[in-house]
Amino acid sequence: MGDIYLLLGIFLIGWYFWYLRKVAEIAKLHAKRHCEQQGLQLISVFRKSALPRFNKRQGFYIRSLFDFEFSDDGESSATGTMELYGLKLNAVDMPAYRI
Repeated sequence: MGDIYLLLGIFLIGWYFWYLRKVAEIAKLHAKRHCEQQGLQLISVFRKSALPRFNKRQGFYIRSLFDFEFSDDGESSATGTMELYGLKLNAVDMPAYRI
């Protein structure tokens, strides 16, 4: 009986790792698309946190926060924040930048 729980635990850890990789790829696509729409250069994307959540409206989901660096002039950089609910982009927060 203990072997079943061990296999289940290993499976869940593997699934969670695989899922976080997929979320990171989707976040990079969202950041790239957002920067292209704003006429900015995307430098990097990195995860701040990913925690499971539950609410009545959306049920069970994983809320992920990502920071992304972008440049408006090619020399300086600024950092924005993205929030994803599962694989869906919820919010993008960016500081003011030069046009």
